[in-house]
Amino acid sequence: MSSARVDYIAPWWTFWLHEFPHVNLRFQPLDQTFKPQDENYQQSLIFLGCVAAAGLGVNLLCLAIYLSCLCCCRKDEEEEESKKSNSCCVTWAAVAAGLICCVAVGVGFYGNSETNDGVYQLTYSLYNANHTLAGVDSLVTGTVGGMQSGLNEHLSRLGEIFAARGDFVQTLQFMQQMSDNIIKQLLGLPDWEKAKVDLAAIADQTAHVEYYRWLTYLLILILDLVICLAACLGLAKQSRWLLTAMMVCGVLTLILSWASLGADVATAVGTSDFCVAPDKFLMNQTKDVISSDIVHYYLYCSQTLPNPFQQSLTVFQRSLTTMQIQIQGLLQFAVPLFPTAERDLLSIQNLLNNSEASLHQLTALLDCRGLNKDYLDALIGVCYDGVEGLLYLCLFSLLAACAFSVMLCAIPRAWRQIANRDRDYDDIDDGDPFNPQSRRMASHHSHQGNMHSFCSYSSSIGSQTSLQPPTQAVTNAPLSEYMNQSALFGGNPRYENVPLIGRGSPPPSYSPTMRATYLSMTEDQIRHFGEDFRA
Repeated sequence: MSSARVDYIAPWWTFWLHEFPHVNLRFQPLDQTFKPQDENYQQSLIFLGCVAAAGLGVNLLCLAIYLSCLCCCRKDEEEEESKKSNSCCVTWAAVAAGLICCVAVGVGFYGNSETNDGVYQLTYSLYNANHTLAGVDSLVTGTVGGMQSGLNEHLSRLGEIFAARGDFVQTLQFMQQMSDNIIKQLLGLPDWEKAKVDLAAIADQTAHVEYYRWLTYLLILILDLVICLAACLGLAKQSRWLLTAMMVCGVLTLILSWASLGADVATAVGTSDFCVAPDKFLMNQTKDVISSDIVHYYLYCSQTLPNPFQQSLTVFQRSLTTMQIQIQGLLQFAVPLFPTAERDLLSIQNLLNNSEASLHQLTALLDCRGLNKDYLDALIGVCYDGVEGLLYLCLFSLLAACAFSVMLCAIPRAWRQIANRDRDYDDIDDGDPFNPQSRRMASHHSHQGNMHSFCSYSSSIGSQTSLQPPTQAVTNAPLSEYMNQSALFGGNPRYENVPLIGRGSPPPSYSPTMRATYLSMTEDQIRHFGEDFRA
C-alpha cells in the first residue's frame, strides 16, 4: 500500500475554512493549529458563534426599522393603483419566501444526510480499529497466560518425572528459557488497553452526540417547512390570526437559524483545522501512550518503513519452533522410558500449536494495513462527507434566515391590506344595491323574496282583471327576470317592480347619482357583480 499522504489529500474547503481568523474573546489572534483542549482555541471557536449572533442582531434591527417605517410612513390608500402594486408586492414576496424556504429545506436535508454519513463512517472506523486492538490485546493476554500457567505447570510435573535423567531435565530447563523469552517479547509490545478504551469511548460519545444532532436538524427542517406552508396558507386565506401566529414563529425560527449557523461554522472550522494536519495532532495525542515509531508506522504505512514489531515476532516464532523441536524429541525418546510423561508432553505440544496459531493472527492484526485503512476511512468520512455536510447546513441556515426575513416583511403588509379591506367593507351602506354583501344577503333570502313578489304580482293581476279587461303587458321580460330583479333590490317599495334593466336603461325611480354610477360601470365590474346587470 502506498503512503497515507498519497491516499489522503485534504479537500479544498478544509483549507478555506482553516484560513478563517482565529481570535479569542479578547480579540487576540491565535495559532490555527487544532488544539481542542486549549482554552484560547475554544474561545476562537466561540468567537465565530458570536459573529453569527451579531448577524442575528443586525437582521432583527433591520426588521425592526422596516416595521417601524411601515407603521409610521403610510401611503395614500385611496388610489387603486397603489393598492394593486402593494398586493402584487406581497404576492411576489410570499412566492419568493416560499421558494427560498423550499430550496433551504432541500439543501438542509442533503447536508444533514451527508454529515450523518460522514460521522457514521468515522464511528464505524473507530469501532473497527477498536476491534483490532482488542484482538491484539486478547491474543497477547491469552498467549502470555498460557505460557505462565499451563506450560510451567506441565514442565514442573515433567521435571519430577525426569528427575533421574539429567539430559531430559536440561531439555525442560531450555524450554523454560524459551517460554520466558516469548513472554518477554509479548510483554514488550505496546499496551493497547488504554488506546482501546479511548477509541471505544470516543466512538460511543460521537455516535450519541450525532444521533441527537441529526434528530434536532430533522425537526428544524420539518418545522421550517410547516411554518412556511402555514404562512402561505394564511396569506391565501387572508387569516389575520394565522398570520400573527406565523409571524411569531417566524421570529423564533429566524433566531434558531442564526444559532444553528454559528454552531455549524464553529464545528466546520474546528474540524477543518484537524483535517489539514491530522497526523500531527494524533502524534501529539499518543506520545504518552505509544512510541512515535509505532504511531508513525500506522499513520503512513509505507513499505519503506520498518515494522517495529518484526523483531519481537521473529523471536516469538523462533522460540516456538525450538520448543516444538524439543517436544518432538522428548516424545520420541522419553516416552518409551517414562510412559506417564506422554500426557503432559502432548498437552505442551497442543499449547505450542495454539500459540503458533495466535502468532499468525497477531502478525496479521499488527500489520499496518488494517489500522491504516480504518484511519483513512475515518479521515475521508469526517473531512469529506462531514465537513461538506456542515457547509450545506450553513447554507441552509442562511437561506432559511433570508426566507423568514422576507416572510416577516411580507406578513405585516398583508395584514394591513386585510385590515384596509375590512374597513372598506364596513364603510359601505348595507342598503346599497351595488354592495356585494347586500347582494349575497338578498340572494340568501331569494326564495322568500321571490315567493313574496310572485304573490303580490298575482294578487295585483287578479284585482286588475276583476275590474277591467286584460291589456298587453308593459314589459316583455320573463317572469324569472322579474323575480330576480325583485329579489336583487330586496323588495324595497322605493323601486319599481318593472324590470327595465333588460332594456338597457335604469328604472325611472333611480336617483341621478345611482343612474350615473350604473352608466359608468365597466365590463370588469359587471362581471364582478354578476350577470344581473348585463343588457
